[in-house]
Amino acid sequence: MPKGHSISDRIARSLPTLTPAHRRMAEYVLANLFRAATMRIDEFAAAVEVSVATANRFARALGFDGYPQFRAELVRGFEATLAPVERLRSELERPATVAEVFAASLEDAAANAEATRRGIDPEACERAVSAILAAQRVYVAGFGASGFLAGLLQHGLEMHCRMVTSVAGAGGASHAARQLFKQQPSDLLIVIAFPRYVTDTIELAERAKSHGGQVLALTDGPTSPLAPLADIALYAQAGNRLSANSDATVLALIEALCGAVAHRAERPVKAAAEMTEFLLPWLYGTPAAESAGRAAPGTPQSTEPTAGARRGRSSNTRKS
Repeated sequence: MPKGHSISDRIARSLPTLTPAHRRMAEYVLANLFRAATMRIDEFAAAVEVSVATANRFARALGFDGYPQFRAELVRGFEATLAPVERLRSELERPATVAEVFAASLEDAAANAEATRRGIDPEACERAVSAILAAQRVYVAGFGASGFLAGLLQHGLEMHCRMVTSVAGAGGASHAARQLFKQQPSDLLIVIAFPRYVTDTIELAERAKSHGGQVLALTDGPTSPLAPLADIALYAQAGNRLSANSDATVLALIEALCGAVAHRAERPVKAAAEMTEFLLPWLYGTPAAESAGRAAPGTPQSTEPTAGARRGRSSNTRKS
């Protein structure tokens, strides 16, 4: 079989010569390209209800040396998407206690954080903070797991910025696009994306860039599809053995960015004090919260005197 043809091409060319069992396997692969790429030979054989030997013969019928080469060809194009699956498979094949898994995850987070710290670009950090504080409006975009991180970034910045909006809301990508339609050159879009990158995030960044908007990217490195679109990029190492990414490292980068913005912002202490004073009624255990709980706005107040008032009234009556 000539090299350079996709799996689909190879199957289409080979179909006329395939046995009924091999044809059934071919149809399964065509209908489940991604799933087949994740399967070991025994899993594939079981899914199609054939023997392992038949699965190997099917791969050879398509022009491969055997199933490993066939699966490697299937994986091509899915490498970034399948990487977390393959890491998880490898980890699960090694026996480990729950405590060891805890320790390994924490070690990953610590190693990622240290690698991110060593790789930080001082000039990019300066430009990122300056861009955030100079922007009339800051938009934050992220989808999938990055949608939650986008909310945390908005929370960390809103005290020090004129206006911060997370466009990763319930309306999805189309709602985000409606919000970004309003973006002006004086505004800033912060986009968050890590492997496996969500297409919506990349497309929104492309749209913002094409309309003259300024883009700050939080991503994993110069090979990220966000990197060429960004005016400024901050990178976090986020590999994880048991999941797609280490969100802990990204969150650490977000906290560092928010801390730097707070440090550079005008009147940060005054702003923090004013915000805290405003929030006092909602902070558990403070006198303001207790007072608000006794007299919440719109809550009918009881006209029945308290026990203390009744005792005071009885005392006054006796004295008189």
